[in-house]
Amino acid sequence: MRNAIVAAGALLALALPALARAETACADLMTVKLPHAEVTSARVEVLASGEACKITVTSRPTPVSDIKIEVLIPRGSAWNGKFVQVGNGGLAGAIPSAQIRLRAETGYASAGTDDGHVGNGRTAVWALGSPEKIRDFGTRSLKETADTAKALIAAQKGAGPQQSYFAGCSAGGREALMMAQRFPTVFDGIVAGAPANYNTLLTGSRAYMQQMLHRPGGYLALADLQLLQNTALKTCAAGGAFIRDQKACRFDPGVLQCKAGAMPGQCLTPPQVASARALYTGRPGPDGRSLFPGFTPGAEAMTGGFQAWNTGSSFETIGQSAGHSISSQFLKYFVYGDPSFDFLKSDFGPKYDRDRRKVAVELDAVNADLRPFKAHGGKLIQYHGWNDPAIPPLGSIRYHDEVRARMGDTSDFYRLYMIPGMLHCSGGAGPGKVDMLDVLDRWVTKREAPASLIARADTGDQTQLLCPYPAVARADGKVGWSCPATARKG
Repeated sequence: MRNAIVAAGALLALALPALARAETACADLMTVKLPHAEVTSARVEVLASGEACKITVTSRPTPVSDIKIEVLIPRGSAWNGKFVQVGNGGLAGAIPSAQIRLRAETGYASAGTDDGHVGNGRTAVWALGSPEKIRDFGTRSLKETADTAKALIAAQKGAGPQQSYFAGCSAGGREALMMAQRFPTVFDGIVAGAPANYNTLLTGSRAYMQQMLHRPGGYLALADLQLLQNTALKTCAAGGAFIRDQKACRFDPGVLQCKAGAMPGQCLTPPQVASARALYTGRPGPDGRSLFPGFTPGAEAMTGGFQAWNTGSSFETIGQSAGHSISSQFLKYFVYGDPSFDFLKSDFGPKYDRDRRKVAVELDAVNADLRPFKAHGGKLIQYHGWNDPAIPPLGSIRYHDEVRARMGDTSDFYRLYMIPGMLHCSGGAGPGKVDMLDVLDRWVTKREAPASLIARADTGDQTQLLCPYPAVARADGKVGWSCPATARKG
């Protein structure tokens, strides 16, 4: 009987490791030894869901590195046993503390980084003459954060997380794909939203768009954007508030070119039509075909649309648009190392494609061979809003298709969702809210491969059904929008 009791106790200790070892006090995490890094603070943080240990770390893997990391670990039963690392945005420069806290409130140990420098998300001065800081920004800070967070979780809980995830959008989506490609065994699942993974191609395309908008008479004011939006919706949305099937939309801004007797404000001048076409088609190559896709129509004049990312609120403020400011900084400090570089006066032909390659190796996440990530058992969910005015949604389809061309059917570990009406990462006329991390977690832990998903509006009760690409939601007179049947297990 005694042996049975001892055996039962041993099994209980294996099944419930948290009962076998008390949690380390938050303050005691100050003494945790980390490779080339030090804990700078460790204290209790009060969450709506309970308490957490908040730990800050500075990592210096090279003499010039200065990577700031924040880790938040829910205490006691508030922890779900899992870890998620959140991505950054723009050109980074600050820890995404709000996103870290948001994930911790739902039970995850969570972490994030400033990517190795201080900035406002739109400045890259820190990169001038510092290839190591560029490497920190591109890849190294991400791996440092993952390793640090897992070590601190193990030190505080007595064991590491049962599952580890990465979730990011925009620049964070690029980071997500970077982790899948370059560090395939670090995470069990990854969510990559609207990824800027074709970083250097995107920058060249944005620069070309800005050049067209700066040509005499080429600027598109809000009234012009509204005219484009209204005409696109009339052409492709059948009177709806957003375009459901962008791939079937054939909208040419040339239909708005002014003709004799046209009323002011009801048409576009030839330079404006050229600018609009540049925004929709992207930078052309020597043969005239697009080297990287442009943006899709139907949300040009919306708040958070083209004015925020491409045109500014006026020609005088166009430099404040994210597309202008980020592209200018990227080219000055990443590609050319020249603070005086003026991208409005530069050639974005073959020379640029040669020049960008030296930084593409650090900043582009375009490797289509995800076999190591798949072999690890990793699951990848990618999503993109069809009306994204910051990162062209067709870029996500390009990457998806390149992966499938390299690997064949990838639905057992990789799914892409294109969200009609969504702007950049969120918002827009179409319902787009889906807890992709929850969907990913069910895929990893319960083998429930995602099929159709219900996206909800930020406010109100509007919903829409999302299908994994390349399936497209189709109109059905009896049941509304539906996806082709797909397997639930995988």
